Amino acid sequence: MKRIVTLTVTVLLLISMTGCSRYSSSYKAVAFVHSNEADSAFMNFYSFEGRMVFKLKSSAEGDLKYSAKLDAGNAVVYYDFYETRQELFSISGGEEIHSHGGYVESGPVYIIVETNGGCQNGEFRFSIDQ
Repeated sequence: MKRIVTLTVTVLLLISMTGCSRYSSSYKAVAFVHSNEADSAFMNFYSFEGRMVFKLKSSAEGDLKYSAKLDAGNAVVYYDFYETRQELFSISGGEEIHSHGGYVESGPVYIIVETNGGCQNGEFRFSIDQ
């Protein structure tokens, strides 16, 4: 009986310790630096392949301000606000982007950076402009 209770408590603790995020990151990277705050996020890398997910929190109506630079490869950036995943922008090697878009209201906002193969020397920055 004691074993069953211990096992049940252990399983419940493991479940509670796992995140309940809608998306998960999965990537291979070299020289990868990233940060995620409540209203902004960035990632810089020498080499990156896969998916990176940032979770921002919007406190009011606004849009997403972003910039991106990539020396080689291709990436697509999506945003998800209230379970509606939409493409924010795409970027190819040699391009640099500075823009805004992606209407958001109060609540969680997911930014998803996905590569199509490997990318080299990239920088992505996101913030909520309210």
